[in-house]
Amino acid sequence: MKVIIVGTAYPYRGGLAAFNERLATEYRRQGYEVKIYTFRLQYPAFLFPGKTQYSTGSQPPVLDITRRINSVNPFNWLKTGRMIKKEKADLLIFAYWMAFMAPCFGTIAKLSRTKGVKRIGLIHNMIPHEPNLLDKIFPKYFIKQMDAFIALSGSVAEDIAKFDRQDKPKAVSPHPLYDHFGEKISRKEALAFLNLDDNVRYMLFFGFIRDYKGLDLLLKAFADEGLRKLNVKLIVAGEFYNNSKRYFDLENELNLSGRVLWYSDFIPDSEVKYFFNAADIVVQPYKSATQSGVTQIAYHFEKPMLVTNVGGLSEIVPNGKAGYAVDPDEKEIAAKLTGFFENKRFDDFQQGILEEKQKYGWDILVKAIDNITKSIP
Repeated sequence: MKVIIVGTAYPYRGGLAAFNERLATEYRRQGYEVKIYTFRLQYPAFLFPGKTQYSTGSQPPVLDITRRINSVNPFNWLKTGRMIKKEKADLLIFAYWMAFMAPCFGTIAKLSRTKGVKRIGLIHNMIPHEPNLLDKIFPKYFIKQMDAFIALSGSVAEDIAKFDRQDKPKAVSPHPLYDHFGEKISRKEALAFLNLDDNVRYMLFFGFIRDYKGLDLLLKAFADEGLRKLNVKLIVAGEFYNNSKRYFDLENELNLSGRVLWYSDFIPDSEVKYFFNAADIVVQPYKSATQSGVTQIAYHFEKPMLVTNVGGLSEIVPNGKAGYAVDPDEKEIAAKLTGFFENKRFDDFQQGILEEKQKYGWDILVKAIDNITKSIP
């Protein structure tokens, strides 16, 4: 079979690009012919909240990646759709994550349709964490062009259903492991690379920083007296996608200076392993969510997690087995973290983590896509 993935990929950076490249790698491993169509222009610069959209690394050597799509040029969409149509693929996978891309992806899907081709919407987010008017208007057009859908969490599947008037085939297949960041290393090696004290215990907040990710909740929890008396520090590793001043002001207001370690740049793939292997627990205090690639990095490195009961996070991290799932409440977050460090529960979740991570192979996602494809009339 010939598979084409339409979505972000190298030279663009970030979790979504890594996802598409890793999915293509799995298809290739299984003997499929696979190609990625990605962007020539992904976002106009003024719409991008970070420092740069581009990777500083090199292109994955074995992947066929074509830079073709201009997200804001309708004439480009028409040409790209016709170009993909000539490829005569068996399966088109549209890796969708925001309404801004709906007109672009929808038009390409419409123009690339041929007899026998199946068009699958692989949906990371149907409704974003910070919605606007476009999120009520644009997705319907994209949904109309798809033949079936794979959602990465149950909450995303529910959101798809709100736009799908034809009740097309849908399935949930959880976000697979991000296993391309290297193997586990020792805590000692990780701390040495980051120049951190091995007499201190660490918790990790990882990924780009936006309001919905709840870093403010975590800082307030970290100011709790129970955590103050412990020899614990918080590592915040990720680029700010909104106003950083509010977090630094909150740090000062809560008298947390010296207890929070800021690594406020985009973390390159080659350094991710050091942050996760240095941490005793990974904390995701999100106020809203669908699913998160951070949990799948934590599973890869076999680290316990604290997540909040929002979106699909607690589907992925069962409370008491792979870590904690709590309400997005600073007092509850503080209580669980205090108990984790006071009682030295660093190894208590290992068996549960090992069992849970088996659910998240890339072969499982490919099989789910194959099964949903067979259900298309």
